[in-house]
Amino acid sequence: MAKLSEKTSPLLLISLLTSALTACGDSESEVNLIEDANQQTPGTLTTPTTPTINTSATDITNVLLTSRSGSCVSYIGEYQSSVVDIQRAVDFNGSVVITQSGNECIFTVNEIPNHNFNDTSAAFATNVAEQQGSYRVTSSATIASNNTELSLQTTNGIMLNGVLLDILPAACYDTGNEPLGQERIGCGMEQIDHPWRYDAMSPHNGFGTDEHNAHTQPDGTYHYHANPMALFEQDCGILTLASPVIGFAADGFPIYGSCFEENGIANKALSSYRLKSGARVAISGYQTPKAGVGLINSDNYDGQFRGDYEYVAGLGDLDECNGKTVDGLYGYYVTNTYPWVMACFKGTPNTSLVKTGNAIVNRLHGH
Repeated sequence: MAKLSEKTSPLLLISLLTSALTACGDSESEVNLIEDANQQTPGTLTTPTTPTINTSATDITNVLLTSRSGSCVSYIGEYQSSVVDIQRAVDFNGSVVITQSGNECIFTVNEIPNHNFNDTSAAFATNVAEQQGSYRVTSSATIASNNTELSLQTTNGIMLNGVLLDILPAACYDTGNEPLGQERIGCGMEQIDHPWRYDAMSPHNGFGTDEHNAHTQPDGTYHYHANPMALFEQDCGILTLASPVIGFAADGFPIYGSCFEENGIANKALSSYRLKSGARVAISGYQTPKAGVGLINSDNYDGQFRGDYEYVAGLGDLDECNGKTVDGLYGYYVTNTYPWVMACFKGTPNTSLVKTGNAIVNRLHGH
């Protein structure tokens, strides 16, 4: 990846990004890992000191990704960025170091993005703070015999800019200590199958995300719930016919942008999920959301809850996990509709993305 001016041509952009992302090849060297993010100390919410710049790292500030290599080994390298918390007018430096150990890639990151964040559309519950993250993903992902459902216990993935993908909010109707219909915390791992978990991307819910579909956890961790808008060209066919890899899921499969190529044509991937029809059906053991209670918008399935959707095989381009195989390689695709990035794991998640200690406490008490 490289820092490019606005005058850089699309062809040069592709050339520079592809060469930078693959420059380090198949290095077998390891780094001294910082403290595992699963045991991290909650970040400070005070104004950070002036960030330092690593002059040996490649600057990826505001860079659009273009490489479609599905192996995490292709992205080995050291990267940095200089960005701004817009509302607070505070400078940050992002840091991403990708190395290889055996058949795993190690992402050592401070979880600061490579783009400005917290624009005026956002309402973060806590201030962004640097973290100490070390995450591993396999370089040889394989499809498991059974899918693994998303849960609050496992982070969904790590983007190439060092920011986590964490789709599920810890918020369900009639769960926690907040007023009915206004819940934003308290729906933990034991409610993995809760039918009325709020969808963080529904316009009926106010989860305070910025223009990159991201916000903070209580410890200041910045994380995406959906399309990380600044990482790839949003219009199919502008730079290439297919979107680049923008990160890796916890099971090691690549996460692509929104577009795939078919018969020489750029297509925007379509989810195979749709809203259920009619009024929400009562489910034994759970109180059914009612319009007018708190922030509940309707008695009908309208997308306010994840349980408002159903999967219909063949409805769109993607499978039940929101992925597909292209040119022999499986990957997940960003979509502009539910489930936004992924709905389950096709492979087996790496244990380094399973939260323990402070990380799980922070996750279960935030968005």
